[in-house]
Amino acid sequence: MPHYVVLQEILKEKLLGTGSGNLTSLEKAINNQAAKGYRLHTITTASSGSKGFGGGDRIQATMVFESLG
Repeated sequence: MPHYVVLQEILKEKLLGTGSGNLTSLEKAINNQAAKGYRLHTITTASSGSKGFGGGDRIQATMVFESLG
């Protein structure tokens, strides 16, 4: 029976312009799970508006990892 891990990452969009200012945190989360023997099975995203002064939009990435072992 496969073993799964679910993680959520919040990606903050830049205040000006487009594009996430912290995609490296998403990459790091994926690489950390890969090092533990998991592969990315599914990823979904949802966006929300600005969260106050100085905040850009936020994207919530939900990732499901499946054990390779």
